[in-house]
Amino acid sequence: MDDSSSQLKKFQKELSSGTVSLVLLAVLAQSRQPMYGYQIAKRLEEVGEGVLAGKQSALYPVLRNLEGAGLLVSEVEPSVSGPPRRYYRITKPGREVLREWVAAWTATRDSVDNVLQGGV
Repeated sequence: MDDSSSQLKKFQKELSSGTVSLVLLAVLAQSRQPMYGYQIAKRLEEVGEGVLAGKQSALYPVLRNLEGAGLLVSEVEPSVSGPPRRYYRITKPGREVLREWVAAWTATRDSVDNVLQGGV
């Protein structure tokens, strides 16, 4: 792997790690039903254009952290086709935090875009 490719991978990893919680909350806020990890990962693949491509296992620690912070709740339900599944849904405080994070994301994105469009 050449140096520029490894630098790009490192940059993408840093960007992804900073946005995973935001996109997980957003996916769960948009869902009418609780979702389990694999469903969330599939949804991100559909709409996220690779935000977490190949990183499904990275979702679970983030989901647990969000739950620990009171932003999500989960329930384990039996599955007919395998082990029990843990279903997550966003809480009211999670929705409030999501609104704040979306505002912060928008401000950050706009600021970065302004710098990039300035020809840096």
